[in-house]
Amino acid sequence: MSISASQVKELRDKTGAGMMDCKQALTEANGDFGKAVELLRKKGASVAAKRAERSANEGVVKTYISEDGKQAVIVEVNCETDFVAKSDDFIQFSDFVTDAVVKNKPSDIDELMGLSHNGKLVSDELSATIGKIGEKIEVSRFSIDSTDNGTFVDYIHHGAKLGVLVKAENTNSNDVSALLKDIAMQAAAMKPIYLTVDEVPKTEIEKEKEIYKEVARKEGKPEQILDKIADGRINKFFQEVCLLEQAFIKDNAKSVKDVIADFNKANNSDIKLTRFYRFHLGDEKK
Repeated sequence: MSISASQVKELRDKTGAGMMDCKQALTEANGDFGKAVELLRKKGASVAAKRAERSANEGVVKTYISEDGKQAVIVEVNCETDFVAKSDDFIQFSDFVTDAVVKNKPSDIDELMGLSHNGKLVSDELSATIGKIGEKIEVSRFSIDSTDNGTFVDYIHHGAKLGVLVKAENTNSNDVSALLKDIAMQAAAMKPIYLTVDEVPKTEIEKEKEIYKEVARKEGKPEQILDKIADGRINKFFQEVCLLEQAFIKDNAKSVKDVIADFNKANNSDIKLTRFYRFHLGDEKK
């Protein structure tokens, strides 16, 4: 099949691999982007696509946490330009949408668009804002969560293009907010995909191992030790993609789970990190 220059450029932007490598990989994969990335990695090409984010749309990420810390919402609203993202009309619409999610707790975008909030239909407000601004605007995603005996902490990075919610249970310590804020900043900076190793799909683990074995094979490593090499590298993979396994940004001699364990020991507590949400403008939606 014919591979366009724009497809090659997109793969290069996402992976950092060379133009010819990208074109060859896309050709071999019959244009399948995911397969092309895997082929590049197996060939040992320089690929930074594991958690690469698409060229970010503009817009904002908004968060809400109730006064008692038991309810939380995170919302992403997109537009086309940074200029519009900073405009009063867009900010007002983003606040309106966030409040609609908080008050009505819709199950999905379609339900949100059909809601009447403060006497206004959300879909009508969207159309009116588009009419004022003259750009495409969309509510791309939101998440709603709650806890009975825990709390939430949020972090919005400068410019509101990146937001994080962290959820923890058994938060009976007065000092827990500082720890959770550090972990929220960790999630913002280090781009974890999963909370724990157990959350990583087995199919993804096996795929990673096959890639590591193929790379080691091309490096001339003996066949009988390829499995051992792959097992060692998969642990490093977990330390990259799992929040609790990552080296803590304030003390890289410890993992995030070690820091939580130390905090629990020092405060005679049993805090458990149970979930995090990381919204970055233009992320692949999961």
